[in-house]
Amino acid sequence: MVPLLRFPIMNTRAVLSCLTVLVLTFGCVAHPAIAADPLISIEGGWSFMGMNYTVDKSTAAAFVEALFGDHPIGSTAFTWAPDVTAGWISGRGYPCGDYQGYSARNDIWLIAAGLRFHYGAANAWYRPFFFSLQPTLHAGLTPAESGNYEFTLTLGWQARHWMLGVRHSSNADLNGPNLGETMLVGGVTF
Repeated sequence: MVPLLRFPIMNTRAVLSCLTVLVLTFGCVAHPAIAADPLISIEGGWSFMGMNYTVDKSTAAAFVEALFGDHPIGSTAFTWAPDVTAGWISGRGYPCGDYQGYSARNDIWLIAAGLRFHYGAANAWYRPFFFSLQPTLHAGLTPAESGNYEFTLTLGWQARHWMLGVRHSSNADLNGPNLGETMLVGGVTF
């Protein structure tokens, strides 16, 4: 029987850095000036494990994301906003069996908290484009998500009531295989 949550030998500095960012982000989100009226997106899409996209099986992924108010970065045209995501990536059969001792059949349950960045004036045509960076903690280990801490990057477009994005989650080669999951996601926003 495979345990749901297994902690491999961890790089203490990386774990502390990840936890610090999560605590600071949750602390910012709890502040009343920031927490007012978050945008909530319900997202779904397909995820592809790294290495060889032509042989690999894609799998379903689903997320709920909360985006909080924008804040300017100094006097620049850049803004940041707290961004919290909870999600699931379905397990899959792997064409060649397990990879370096990790089974691709495990589901991934994750929570991520970080920052979303925008550029430009509120009415600029390119303003809906964004980049987000989120340290991520998860349960379930696969060849793509081989540590319990990962980094999730999203490049996307956020409209008033829907979003599209390309999301990548990887452990930055901190533990085990580093195949990563790359997802194409779309969602509705409230």
